[in-house]
Amino acid sequence: MSSFLPLIDVLQPELISSLSRIAPLVVPSSIFSASSPSLLPSYLLVDSDLPVDVQEAVAWLDKGIQKLIIPLPLAKELIAAIPADRLVLLLDASNVSAVSEKVRNGVSGVLLKTAAIDLDFITSVSSFFTGCVIHVLSTASTPLTQSNLRGLLGVHTIPILPASQLTLGPSSSSHINVTDAFLAPLVSDRPDGLFPTVVSTQSGHTLGLVYSSSASLKESITTGKGVYQSRKHGLWRKGETSGATQDVISVRLDCDSDCLEFRVVQHGAGFCHLNRMSCFGEISGISALENTLRLRFESAPEGSYTKRLFSDPELLRSKIMEEADELCCATTKDDIAFEAADLLYFALTKCTAAGVAFADIEHSLDQKARKVTRRPGNAKPQWAKPAAPIPTSAPPISADGSIRMCTSDLSSSTPEERSQLLRRPVLKSDEMIIKVKPIVDDVRTRGDQALIELTAKFDKAQLSSTVVFPPFASESMVVEENVRIAIDQAYSNIKKFHSAQIDEKALVVETMPGVVCSRFARPIARVGLYVPGGTAILPSTALMLGIPAQVAGCKEIVIATPPRPDGSISPEVMYVAHLVGASAVLKAGGAQAVAAMAYGTESVPKVDKIFGPGNQWVTAAKMLVQNDTDALVSIDMPAGPSEVLVIADYTANAAFVAADLLSQAEHGIDSQVVLVAVNLTADHLASIEEEVEKQALQLSRVDIIRQSISKSIIVKVTTVEEAIQFSNDYAPEHLILHLKNASQNVSSIENAGSVFVGSFTPESCGDYASGTNHTLPTNGYARQFSGVNTQSFQKHITSQEISADGLKGLGPIVATLADCEGLQAHANAVRIRLQAQKAQ
Repeated sequence: MSSFLPLIDVLQPELISSLSRIAPLVVPSSIFSASSPSLLPSYLLVDSDLPVDVQEAVAWLDKGIQKLIIPLPLAKELIAAIPADRLVLLLDASNVSAVSEKVRNGVSGVLLKTAAIDLDFITSVSSFFTGCVIHVLSTASTPLTQSNLRGLLGVHTIPILPASQLTLGPSSSSHINVTDAFLAPLVSDRPDGLFPTVVSTQSGHTLGLVYSSSASLKESITTGKGVYQSRKHGLWRKGETSGATQDVISVRLDCDSDCLEFRVVQHGAGFCHLNRMSCFGEISGISALENTLRLRFESAPEGSYTKRLFSDPELLRSKIMEEADELCCATTKDDIAFEAADLLYFALTKCTAAGVAFADIEHSLDQKARKVTRRPGNAKPQWAKPAAPIPTSAPPISADGSIRMCTSDLSSSTPEERSQLLRRPVLKSDEMIIKVKPIVDDVRTRGDQALIELTAKFDKAQLSSTVVFPPFASESMVVEENVRIAIDQAYSNIKKFHSAQIDEKALVVETMPGVVCSRFARPIARVGLYVPGGTAILPSTALMLGIPAQVAGCKEIVIATPPRPDGSISPEVMYVAHLVGASAVLKAGGAQAVAAMAYGTESVPKVDKIFGPGNQWVTAAKMLVQNDTDALVSIDMPAGPSEVLVIADYTANAAFVAADLLSQAEHGIDSQVVLVAVNLTADHLASIEEEVEKQALQLSRVDIIRQSISKSIIVKVTTVEEAIQFSNDYAPEHLILHLKNASQNVSSIENAGSVFVGSFTPESCGDYASGTNHTLPTNGYARQFSGVNTQSFQKHITSQEISADGLKGLGPIVATLADCEGLQAHANAVRIRLQAQKAQ
């Protein structure tokens, strides 16, 4: 609240600037019309001698003016068109009795003009205008005193002081100092007379608690800078030595007039002496995001994604439109919140680039909220869609809904629509990295203790230890006999195929006489293998990662997998860990497991490379640690949701195709399956869709399938060549060929993680036991990455050996190139040897 409202009857910029910090401004309409557009009052005092119609009054309110102060004759016209909370009635003391009940009910306040401050009379006026806020404007030529101001505030009325009677200088018989007027009701319950002061950001986030005095308030109100009273050192001009200065936006009293709130724009490292924005810990929400974006805008490296967002309007526009569309498509509470946050992120990025603060947005929202005129609410033509006709009778809906993919015909698709078909569900890597960073930092800092706490939080398992070391207890590896036999055979097949891949023989090439170059492989010493354990137990992943590590000769193999609620690891995974010679099994999942392997803890060995699929938390953590030079860890490849693309022609068995589609759709709700139908008849395509639904309804994970299939697509093409071209552009994780003479088409495949050739090669075989690896590039990364293989666990070292005669031939070439690049020491390393040879 404010001690008084200033009436701007004179235009003195410095005075007005100070007054705007402590109270809403009241401006006569004659001055408002003639003044700078920047002078936007909270209250507009409508001159009684100026003709004003309803349209003009509404236009003033639409500009953002909070309230109109209107004379009695005008009130009778305006109260029918303007809400009561936007109108204040201007009355002379002698006209109070002339106000009708209709007028009293049509306004929210009264401005009483009176020559004498008669508190009893003013109290009676308040009783007459029940529920209205009473303002009092003295028409005397001398200013009100602090005693007058306290008296008016004591009867719950708000004084209005003409600017012509206010001054930034000392109070006198003709003027009262602005700060003296502001301090009139302020009381202190402290022995030192100081006033507790809460300092907040423009948006109301608390920065700290300080103290103010009369002297500090005068300086702050006058200069607009944060000035407070130190209890030990006198006036404290915030940021005078640190550079963390403040621009004061407003100073307000609390409801009891015994403490203050400063709203400020904080510069520099922040308000706190610990170089944080707030003394009460890190800020969050919009304020934190705004601060982060501001720092990124100032320091993002050239060429980085963040820098491009700030400097490339088209890229930023695309992201904003993309996120707006995803928000419109979101349906669940969590999804809507997630997509709205994304949209806010990119919208604030645009604001930051343009120098727009969130306070400016809030100001604009306030302005919009004050508009009296309401828009029709119609969408612009480019966004409007014709309303769908209302059916005369709604079609029946099955109890659990049909399971159907979306169908597109490539022959009638525009280039833009074709590009849309190639898109995956968007991965929020930037946002996810921000979310996982606190988890990673916690494990890095607190080690095992953080792992134990995070496992209890996310996996609901209470651990006494974080790692199991060999030899593994036999009771921890007890599996059903048929499962053990299956694992053993899968182990044999996978090991046979991966053993054939090992690069054992050194490559030796003599590039010119006496110059021999070679390349040889060495195993990566320490590897971390992430085996997911969320919605399914995956011993197959332990096989696919552990076997090539074993074949490559890695000295340490650390397997990380989420524990079960009792703190144990699934026996299937433990059995595989035994087979592949794991040196440790970490009982943790998610980002915390990745962090533990990347940095090491008291019990978890640090690794040099991390492999394995996982959810978006695992993927984000892998991306985060691989970019941290302190971790010195690499990863296998970027990962995303599981996916399959099936190409089917007229020879395809509908049940086989449906089964292949479902085998990937059941992985998770974000999995994507694509069927490329080569000139299939309508009946053939319908039979595949019927099989998809029939088989899905028999599966335990049907609820997951229902969601993933709804986001998956059928693409109709006319030729096999067209289908393969689409597949190469899509670059699927798994590609299945249900084609006549399928093997003849493999040579045309350019981009795929793994190919399954012919109708009797289900993708499931590659997932488990055929011998190939199932850890494959997703999200289109098959254009650049191979799936995990034995050489993924090896590094290649080159060497060269040059004889004296070889240096005679090669040395002058090297010296010439070094001179060309201006690297004299490089050239000298050659010439000094050549000179030594000549001297012999």
